[in-house]
Amino acid sequence: MDTEQIATIFKALGHPTRVKIVEHLIRINTCVCGDLVNIFPYAQSTISQHLKQLKAAGIVCGEVEGPKTYFCVDKAVLNRFKDYINSLSDNEKEIG
Repeated sequence: MDTEQIATIFKALGHPTRVKIVEHLIRINTCVCGDLVNIFPYAQSTISQHLKQLKAAGIVCGEVEGPKTYFCVDKAVLNRFKDYINSLSDNEKEIG
């Protein structure tokens, strides 16, 4: 991942609701926006905006099936991000 991708992911995860959405999607694998509206105390438009930012960052994927869009976490992106985070801690050990 390049620096810009990393920064985009950090920015997308910089809101507590988006972090909770990602955690929820990891637990259940996939869901539609309406399901998230039933779980979180926000309007559908607010959830949609959070999903839009997560999708733009590459963390979340959306697949259209008829009138619904199913969202899930892109595990490959999350794993590359995790590897980046782990590399930071490895670099700290070398510095310290």
